[in-house]
Amino acid sequence: MGHDLSIVIVSWNVRDLLRRCVGSVIESLSTGKGERLSSQLIVVDNASSDGSVDMLQEEYPHVHLIVNDQNLGFTRGNNQGIAAGDGRYVLLLNPDTEVVGDALGEMVSHMEAHPRVGALGPRLLGSDGRVQSSRRRFPSLSTAFVESTFLQPRFSESGILGRYYVLDRDDDETQDVDWLVGACLMMRRTTLKEAGPLDERFFMYSEEMDWCYRAKERGWRVVYLPAARVVHHEGKSSEQVLPVRHIQFQRSKVLFFKKHYGGGRGEVLRLYLLATYLWQTMVEGLKWLVGHKRHLRRQRVAAYSQVLRSGLR
Repeated sequence: MGHDLSIVIVSWNVRDLLRRCVGSVIESLSTGKGERLSSQLIVVDNASSDGSVDMLQEEYPHVHLIVNDQNLGFTRGNNQGIAAGDGRYVLLLNPDTEVVGDALGEMVSHMEAHPRVGALGPRLLGSDGRVQSSRRRFPSLSTAFVESTFLQPRFSESGILGRYYVLDRDDDETQDVDWLVGACLMMRRTTLKEAGPLDERFFMYSEEMDWCYRAKERGWRVVYLPAARVVHHEGKSSEQVLPVRHIQFQRSKVLFFKKHYGGGRGEVLRLYLLATYLWQTMVEGLKWLVGHKRHLRRQRVAAYSQVLRSGLR
């Protein structure tokens, strides 16, 4: 007989955050509705070199630990954990999160009460306690031209980004959405079987958007549940390799468009994004020439040049 809940955490070189994350999961499962859940905790380590594996073996020996000898990426690592679990519900949880109170029990309880909810996410809070944006509508091409590019600050008050970030809906309202940020994302096992596993072409980023897109195509609801709260210390793994973060984020965005909106739109987006990085490289190079914060400009030119060499393919 399977478990009620399988919790999958994919980790890379964030030992101290991982310790806090696992501890918060265990505490949540001993609180309120969580006490009634049978659960399994699966950690997939992507070749960490910071002692994460030793820490887990010493402090949390009951955790099902999968140790990879190379970094297989967030998506492939999660699929390993999903395949190793047998829960009726599967929770993907970032290692840079901390579960607050009975959040896990609340999430399962809501899905039990609403059988057409296929995927569900909590209210995410930043390290400072403020609400962190986690609800999204599916992007248009105009959204992709602006979001996470150098143009974003100039469009911060625009309808383009407001629609994408669902700024027209209250953070305190339980609501159906298009997709949810994958820092903490629960999916029904039945939904997972229909939609399929995470698409491993997305090394990291946009994999949860693609997953929710496929779930909604099959008639499942995706719900934001603010009563459940999780703290997200954002980006602590990916910020260790900034150029790779740029490449993987934009490459995944292009892949999503090619997969769901057609190769033509995806190629237009790819060329546009490369043009933005070329422009930024030129601007940073000029600032270096005039002697403005040269060390910073050199770092940025190197990062943007690496993105350009990748071709975002």
